[in-house]
Amino acid sequence: MIQVNGLYKSFGPVAALRGVTFSAPNGRITGLIGPNGAGKTTALRVLYTILRPDLGSASVDGYDTMAAALQVQRRIGALPDSHGLYPRLTARENIRYYGRLHNQSGEALERNIEALIKLLDMQDIADRRAEGFSQGQRVKTAIARALVHQPQNILLDEPAGGLDVLSTRAMRAFIRRLRDEGRCMLFSSHIMQEVSTLCDNIIVLARGQVVATGTPDELRQMSHQANLEDALVAVIGSEEGLTR
Repeated sequence: MIQVNGLYKSFGPVAALRGVTFSAPNGRITGLIGPNGAGKTTALRVLYTILRPDLGSASVDGYDTMAAALQVQRRIGALPDSHGLYPRLTARENIRYYGRLHNQSGEALERNIEALIKLLDMQDIADRRAEGFSQGQRVKTAIARALVHQPQNILLDEPAGGLDVLSTRAMRAFIRRLRDEGRCMLFSSHIMQEVSTLCDNIIVLARGQVVATGTPDELRQMSHQANLEDALVAVIGSEEGLTR
């Protein structure tokens, strides 16, 4: 479970987070959405343990992201907006390297790697160097790398970016499977169809603050809109009108 309490973070005069509070429970897909500059990536980076908040706290399975960063890192699998594969390593070697960083080795590690390669349908690229991979192939490798240590909490930033139709459908099924295994899924995307299809609960950020939370149906009802994209525009527009 992920818990965020009263996060504030500024970069010089820019307030990226202004008292952000939310939770993401196990066995649910929680969407984190909002316009560019809303604070989504900053909040995720705090959860990744690479940013220290100015005020407030964040925890993963009860471990504070700053006070117990190593424990948090063991419990999260992260797909950041920049996938950062090593181009001279094969897909399999990229995944194995991250497994070893998490103190995995031997037959157990190789079984995990093989299972992920099969699950993500990566057999054709498993032993190819990552240099020259398509965007979809990079995403698959990065997700496998993030999951090799079998984390309970999974943070996905635009996981369907660059995927074709068939790969997108497969990715949706994969994310649901992880949810159904009881994992905590925190999912950020600008694609409202993905959010509406996948997310059990949605947190809407605007101007560094949480402006709405609820299921897709609840957000549509509260904004009196028929689709989620229009609901998001309505919620964010009303919030910005109040803060001007």
